[in-house]
Formats: sequence, structure tokens, C-alpha cells
Amino acid sequence: MVKAANSRGTAPGTPPRTRILVVGGGYVGMYTALRLQRKLRAGEAEVTVVSAEPYMTYQPFLPEAAAGSISPRHVVVPLRRILDKCRVVVGEAQRIDHAKRTATVATLATEDEGTGPLEIEYDELVLAPGSVSRTLPVPGLADYAIGFKTVEEAIGLRNHVIEQMDIASSTRDPALRDAALTFVFVGGGYAGVEALGELEDMARYAARYYHNIKPEDMKWVLVEASDHILPEVGPELGVYTIRELRRRGIDVRLETRLESCENRVAVLSDGARFPTRTVVWTAGVKPHPVLAASDLPRTERGRLRCTSFLTVEGTEHAWAAGDAAAVPDITAQEKGRECAPNAQHAVRQAKVLADNLLASLRGELLTEYAHKYAGSVASLGLHKGVAHIYGRKLKAYPAWLMHRTYHLSRIPTFNRKMRVLAEWTLSGLFKREIVSLGSLEHPRAEFELAAGHGHKFPPPPPAPKPPKDSQG
Repeated sequence: MVKAANSRGTAPGTPPRTRILVVGGGYVGMYTALRLQRKLRAGEAEVTVVSAEPYMTYQPFLPEAAAGSISPRHVVVPLRRILDKCRVVVGEAQRIDHAKRTATVATLATEDEGTGPLEIEYDELVLAPGSVSRTLPVPGLADYAIGFKTVEEAIGLRNHVIEQMDIASSTRDPALRDAALTFVFVGGGYAGVEALGELEDMARYAARYYHNIKPEDMKWVLVEASDHILPEVGPELGVYTIRELRRRGIDVRLETRLESCENRVAVLSDGARFPTRTVVWTAGVKPHPVLAASDLPRTERGRLRCTSFLTVEGTEHAWAAGDAAAVPDITAQEKGRECAPNAQHAVRQAKVLADNLLASLRGELLTEYAHKYAGSVASLGLHKGVAHIYGRKLKAYPAWLMHRTYHLSRIPTFNRKMRVLAEWTLSGLFKREIVSLGSLEHPRAEFELAAGHGHKFPPPPPAPKPPKDSQG
């Protein structure tokens, strides 16, 4: 075990600085650290941010990145650039021992060092590791499905969809062609519906460049276990979304579950079977595993039990917000209701959490987190969407425009706002890019092939020898 260096008591005669550890580089982690570095007094505290990735992903833009409307590097915010006054450690938090005020972190160098994970000591803990995909014991799911939670998954899915169209265009096997052109999405929440809507729209556009593929040749299937989709926008807009998707030829199946996807065949609970090479799993999330590896109190669902002040219940010097935290919703009429684990709450909770942490350090009063739901927006493809904002319901182009306007205002940094706006402007003037760069996922494949003297294709058969003349 290696202990991390810290600056406590480095200057003689000065009190040691408070060590604040932020676990997680998502919405809560990044925004909390950003606000702390802006409002901390000189020498008051030092902030360390532990994140599995060196960037924060703005997830509402993942569907547009998958569709090619936004470059993938513009939906992420580099933590080292924006948190220039914090110490950023790229690694995975494995265990939290709050009684000892230590966090065990596996960094990128841990395996090569051979000395074990890093142990970081702290005085104040902000635990915001976010969530991971919630999977079920569905046969074949781990072997064939792909998630839609990270920018890598979004771009990988885009490359995969275009690759399947290339396979369908070149194969002579009708069964393989049908399987390649069948795309099954599981989960009718934001991630599933937006990903399906954007990718179907992109594939429909791309089909015009294939001589033997038409949009109606493709099968798009949305599987949802409940009797509705997009519950955040309300039942009326949910029904409208179903009608809109079905009008585009998308097979929406409610009250249906994925039973199996073994051997590249999606078997549904209603008896339907779809030979397919694409299963996208977006059926919910669950708390990050590090919460279970901590000594902090949790709810039955595995989230941290928190107060409305964003402190961990019954625990001193521990704070939490976002997906990992069960924060009471004091604005709700129903007692015991918790804030939804979404980006809208996470960004606002981060502000209150940072201010409360500072108030705690300075002996000031804390503020309760109270936020009334502003509404929801969802994109269903280019110029298509639904929105429910402050009681007003929007559909089609106005909702799509509201979706873009809202999220452009929310993505961090002026740099990212301008880059995204520039890409949207250029995409309105020029044609879409429909190139698959799947080889980027295996950058050494070509070199390994060359170094091993391999061949991409079988060598051609040898040319027939010329017949011998009569003189031998």
C-alpha cells in the first residue's frame, strides 16, 4: 500500500490545510470541485479529485455524438484543464474507510508499480462516484450486448451500426443480412429512446449511399418492461413519442422483457424472436460498487443515506449527491420522496454541497437542498423531439430546438459551448458524416498483422503454368 503525499504542515508556523477528497469526476464531482477552487481562500484547503477517467462526460449529448452530429471529444470536459487548482488522480476508488479517513485507489500505474493501490488520506469526503449500468441475468447479455453510458460506448455503437450496414450490403447470405439490419434496444428511458431515435435517423440517412439497402430493410425494435416510455416527460408526450416512433417504422413493444440474446437471437417475453447482431442495453443504472465497499450508511437500493443538507446521515465530514445519494426531496408533497438521480438535480446539488462544505469549514449555517423540477427534454433524431418545460408541452421541431438550446446552456465551459455550436452550424450546411472508424478500437491490429507476416485476405491462387512446348 502506498500513501499519497500531502501538504499538511509543510510551512512552519501555519495550520495544516483541510484535505478535501472528491471521489468521482462526473457532474457532482466536477462541479463541486470547480466551485470549491473558486471560493476557497488561499491556504484554506486542498482539493483532490479521484476519477476513473480524466474527463467529465456530458451524457445528454451522447446520442448526438453517436449520430455524428457532435464530435466525441466535444462532449467531454478535461478535468485537468478546468480544475487547474485541484489535484486530479486518474484511478478507480476501490474502498472507503471513513472511520480512518482513507480511500484506497487503483491508478493506471498500480499494476506496473507492483506495490499495491494508493491510499489517500482526507479530512472531508465528497462521495460522488455516479452509477454503473444495471444488468440482469439474461443469457447472452454479457457476450453480445453493448451499453450506452460512456462516450466510448456511444462511438463504438455508431461504428457498429454502420459496420452492420456494410456487412448487409456485401453478404450473399439473406439470414446474415437480416440479422445485420436488425437493431434491438432494451429500455424505454432517456438513454434508450434518444439513442434509438438518433441512430435510426442516422442509419436512414446513410442508407441512401448503399445501392442495395433501403430504410425499410432495417428493423428497429424498442423493448420496455413497463406500459410506457419516457416517464419524465409525462404520459401524454410518452404516448406521442410511441406514435412518432411507430410512424417511422420502429417496433415499440411495451410490457415486454428481453429473455435471452444467446447465439445472436433476441428472444422476448411475448414470444418474438429476432436474429440480430445488435442488442443495446439501457435498462437502468445502479449505484457504483465503491459504495458497498465503504463503511457509510446505505438505503435498501444501495445508495448513500443522505440528509437534505447533502451530508451522509449520521456521519460527520462526509458529503454526497447525485446518482450515489438518496437525497430527500423537501419540495415534494409526498413524505419520504427522494430526488431523482438525474443530471438536473446533480448539477444543482453540487452547488449546494460545495457551499455547505465551505460553511462547515467556516462554522457557518448550512442550507437545505430544495429544487422544484423544471421539466424534461428529449431528442428523437434530427428536428424531432419532445419537451415538458415549466408545464408547457412541446413536440417535433420546437421541442428539438428546446433540447439543443437547454443542453448547450448547460454543458460546462465556454470553449465546449462554442465548439458544439460550431459543429451544429456546420452540420446544417454540409452533409452528415457516415464513416465507420471501428478500427480505432483496435489500433495495433494492422501493425500486429504486418509484424506477424499475416494477410488480410487469402492469397490469390497461383497462376497456371504455361504449357511446355514440344521440345520440353
